[in-house]
Amino acid sequence: MGALRPWEEPMEPFRIIGNLYFAGTVPASVHAVDTGDGLIVFDVGYQSQLHLVVDSLYRLGLDPRNIKYVLITHGHIDHLGGAAALRKMTGAKIAIGKPDAKYADGTLDLSFAKELGLEYNESFTPDILLNDGDVIALGNTRVRAVATPGHTRGAMTYVFNVTDGEDVYTAALHGGQGMNTLSAEYLLKNSLPLSLRDDFLKAMDRLEKEKVDVFLGNHVQHNRTLEKFEKLKNGDRLAFVDPDEWAQNARKAKLSLFKLIEKEKRTSEG
Repeated sequence: MGALRPWEEPMEPFRIIGNLYFAGTVPASVHAVDTGDGLIVFDVGYQSQLHLVVDSLYRLGLDPRNIKYVLITHGHIDHLGGAAALRKMTGAKIAIGKPDAKYADGTLDLSFAKELGLEYNESFTPDILLNDGDVIALGNTRVRAVATPGHTRGAMTYVFNVTDGEDVYTAALHGGQGMNTLSAEYLLKNSLPLSLRDDFLKAMDRLEKEKVDVFLGNHVQHNRTLEKFEKLKNGDRLAFVDPDEWAQNARKAKLSLFKLIEKEKRTSEG
């Protein structure tokens, strides 16, 4: 991958629905909720693209200085790379799933930086270590952390309410569903247990039961952000509202892992 060229893949920021916004880039999604008493930001993207995120927040009419919490889905560089710098700028508290704290502070070299041809040199100590079921409350918003290990040990899915006038929707941001860290090769190379794959399947079973109206991905391809944004621009106010998509995605994620395991089995037998 080499050095990122942040000016090549910016995205126009936009309001998803109600008090929920997209302020990320093509390589890494960033979402923000205006709670009325400050902002909660979900993931921050790469450090080299933080200026784009900050600019997007301003363009949305959201003052970055009002960020109170930064909630990280998992400890990879494309989601927490800019966290230390953003905390320095705003004084926000950074929360992450407890098992991923060592990813953030550099104790474990598992940020996925080297796999991307990058260097993780923005390590930090998180302010809040989240456990399953913990709640972050601010203003009119309560964010429930749901432990969804697999992609990383501490991957956290965030479930929260979104208000749009008198309408209230349940939104959820998936903690991490990439197969790149669930291959046997990756797990064994990094001294991680193969049982993380079982953990992932159990987590998807659990997520499938969640009732979610607005499915958010930590990459734009996960929830078809670009396609939905086009619909939004063309007048579809509810482009991101789909009560069936969340459960469908959980089932799709399980199928992807089953296919990966089957492929590895065929390769070993061949």
